[in-house]
Amino acid sequence: MACSRPDTRLRYACMNRIQGLAIVIAALNLALMLLFPPHDYVSLQRGNIPTFDGFYWAFTALPNRVVNQNFLILEILVVAVNTAIAWLLLRGPVLDRNRSGMTRPQRGVLWVVAINLVLIVLFPPFENYSAITQAVIPTFEGFYFVFGDNSKRQIITSILYIEVTLMLINGALAWLLFRNRGGEQLSAEQMRAMARTLHDRQDR
Repeated sequence: MACSRPDTRLRYACMNRIQGLAIVIAALNLALMLLFPPHDYVSLQRGNIPTFDGFYWAFTALPNRVVNQNFLILEILVVAVNTAIAWLLLRGPVLDRNRSGMTRPQRGVLWVVAINLVLIVLFPPFENYSAITQAVIPTFEGFYFVFGDNSKRQIITSILYIEVTLMLINGALAWLLFRNRGGEQLSAEQMRAMARTLHDRQDR
């Protein structure tokens, strides 16, 4: 739904075409994630310890494999947060997006947060299955590409949740730090609209 109302008070509340495209892309990503969820392989030879095995079609019966729900939730969370970031970056009319109310550092913070969230999911922390039964706490081995060969590794979802949480907290703090502390600068069009509104009220 494009923003076509002339009232400047409503133009930033409307969804422009690019924002609509961002929503469509997010919906497609969510559909792919649900159709191809992450799976763990549970082997008797490994003491029934689940190890990350990859992404498989959701409606296929796979022996000794279970959906890694924690990682799937994190994937959905990252898509939802990045969609919200895209909504903020693309808000306002297409030709007037530079006056969306955000400072340049704030826009940079949003880009950094979005890119880091994607990298966190693409390179999650892993531990080797042989050390899982011997350790009381997770044994960190390193960050590996999620689409690589991780058949003998397990994703440490607790560390992954901490990574995502810290990234969101730091991004929110940086957003507040770089906010415009001065008075809001109105554009000429906004000032004319405000003058027209005051004039109409006086006529009434």
